[in-house]
Amino acid sequence: MTTTYLDLINCGGRSHAHHTALTFRDQSLTFEQVSRLSNQLARALIARGICRGDRVALLLNNSLYSVPVDFACVKAGINRIPLNARLSVNEHRRMLQETRCSVLIYGEDLAEHAQDLDAELPHLTCYALGSGGSDGLLAEAHSQSAEVPEVDVAEDDVILTLFTSGTTGTLKAAQHTQASYAAICKNVLLNLLDVKPGDAMLHAASLIHASGVFVLPYWLRGGRTVIMESFDPTAYLQLLAREKITAINLVPTMLQMLLDHRDFPSTDVGSLRQVIYGASPMPRPVIERAIAAWGRDRFWQYYGQTECPLAICVLRPEDHDGDTLGSCGQPAIDVEIRLVDERGRDVPPGEPGEVAVRAPQRMLEYYRAPELNDEMFMAEGWLRTRDIASFDERGFLHIRDRTSDMIVTGGYNVYPREVEDLLMAHPAVAECAVVGVRDEKWVEAVTAAVVLRPGQAVSEDDLIQFVAGKIAAYKKPRKVVFVDAVPKTAVGKLNRKAVRDKLNT
Repeated sequence: MTTTYLDLINCGGRSHAHHTALTFRDQSLTFEQVSRLSNQLARALIARGICRGDRVALLLNNSLYSVPVDFACVKAGINRIPLNARLSVNEHRRMLQETRCSVLIYGEDLAEHAQDLDAELPHLTCYALGSGGSDGLLAEAHSQSAEVPEVDVAEDDVILTLFTSGTTGTLKAAQHTQASYAAICKNVLLNLLDVKPGDAMLHAASLIHASGVFVLPYWLRGGRTVIMESFDPTAYLQLLAREKITAINLVPTMLQMLLDHRDFPSTDVGSLRQVIYGASPMPRPVIERAIAAWGRDRFWQYYGQTECPLAICVLRPEDHDGDTLGSCGQPAIDVEIRLVDERGRDVPPGEPGEVAVRAPQRMLEYYRAPELNDEMFMAEGWLRTRDIASFDERGFLHIRDRTSDMIVTGGYNVYPREVEDLLMAHPAVAECAVVGVRDEKWVEAVTAAVVLRPGQAVSEDDLIQFVAGKIAAYKKPRKVVFVDAVPKTAVGKLNRKAVRDKLNT
């Protein structure tokens, strides 16, 4: 019998009922309280006519209720679609339309954003989560039974549709099932975590991304999830000491900001056993500086994708040295990896090829994207990643290149075409190419090479502001370079690689 996400939620709730499960600011919930509240929220959703398999979008920032809402959706059999609050109304509108989602649950701090979406989408029904007062879903939940709702689920039920620009560039929605999400939990426990009752993991990144993947393993093993609204280096360092945090998950930009903080050297990290990092390549000077400060034995790196979370490869503490420090580690215990050519054939040993993976935690498929699914899925369950890599003689995987021009900045993916289209709407811009340029803070900084129309003039700041507000802040160019011409390929396409290489020299 296949284990489901729901099985693990129920198991953790029963096993650790009276221990603290969640901490947010000065509030806490026990495992029993989270279980009861998620049961009540599930029943409140069902009472509003939301049925097993329905798609419900979640527009919520990190809070005390992030985990109960997620668990409620699983218990009701709902396919939840988390929306990154940093994205624009236009981006969210497109996501809702593409997934044919007609229900949105939003937090009080995002009410204006939700109202804008409601105005643009006449078939959208919006429900405020509330704060437990006299209105919203939380208030309604308190009038519901706290017993587990009687909803049958199957291992292949889709319970999460998560948007990612990935490495193919176009916005797409990866679907995970009851079984694949349970397998993600197993993957994390097998390869990254050794959680003990009373351990605590600090979350400052959005729980809809990789950070949230660690919640279920901690829940299952009786560990505590400590949640921040957002990343603030001062508050983060204070919480590390005060809450006796045992594990953290960081993107490179966050780690560098901590290293640069005045309180970093004096922060008590005596309880901290694991510093886990991933999401984008770690600059070697940053990880070397971090190791010098906190010691090699704490650091773990994972390489993964939304389509196959969390760990495809793992770089363990003992391997944070020499040439292996530049790798993304060795294949995870429960993951198979092949390096293939454009036709899907294995490349010769030692040669670079595209990483293809096969694992229980692999997504089901992309939602309503048959051509993309045909392109990305190979025979016998193998999935392409669009990353070019090679194995060294010790079996460590080294990422060499990408088969697309996707930019990873501060742990977020940015596809150049989206930014280029906005820049091209400016009357002074004749041509442009957007690339990622090496950056100490962001790893890659979104940078635009722009050709102006004859007789036109515009400043760098004007172009950046022209784009700002139309897309998420992390997608806007951090720098604009004016050039006479943008390089082209032999068939006349933008040669972003040539632009990138020139700006990175």
